[in-house]
Amino acid sequence: MSRRSLPEINAGSMADIAFLLLIFFLVTTTMDVDTGLVRKLPAMPEEEEILDDSQIKARNIYVVLVNAKDQLLVEEELMDISQLREGTKAFLDNWGKDPNLSDNPQKAIVSLQNDRGTSYEMYVSVQNELSAAYRELRDREAQKKFGVNYMELKGDNKKEIRKMFPEKISEAEPKNVGGN
Repeated sequence: MSRRSLPEINAGSMADIAFLLLIFFLVTTTMDVDTGLVRKLPAMPEEEEILDDSQIKARNIYVVLVNAKDQLLVEEELMDISQLREGTKAFLDNWGKDPNLSDNPQKAIVSLQNDRGTSYEMYVSVQNELSAAYRELRDREAQKKFGVNYMELKGDNKKEIRKMFPEKISEAEPKNVGGN
């Protein structure tokens, strides 16, 4: 009996084909990009601006709490999101007139705390309102002093306005603050 040889498959080019397929799928596959908040962190405070906790008076802290039901509790009172910007501006722009509000914008700190159940939309809305309050106050001062909006200022002029209204938003770790 004669032995027949079994046909063999030439596997020499299989590695090349697999490599080409791998490159094809890597090039044509789209990756999902994580989305999030576009936030620019405030500038680092200068040495003379750094305060320790013992120097901060309670009247200079504007406490904003957001619970799991997306309700705002500002300075221990319920507030609608539509009132947050004006309330924050009044707190920052007090200049010592009202004893229940901040001494001045340089000493004022906005303390924000969310509940773990706070919706993303509410979190973003609160952040936007707080940032808008600072932006409006800076725009007002820039218009008064230089005749242009804050974002149009350059160098020392921008630094001067930022020093008048430094954006100090302290965000505490989210926790379960209840359903008030």
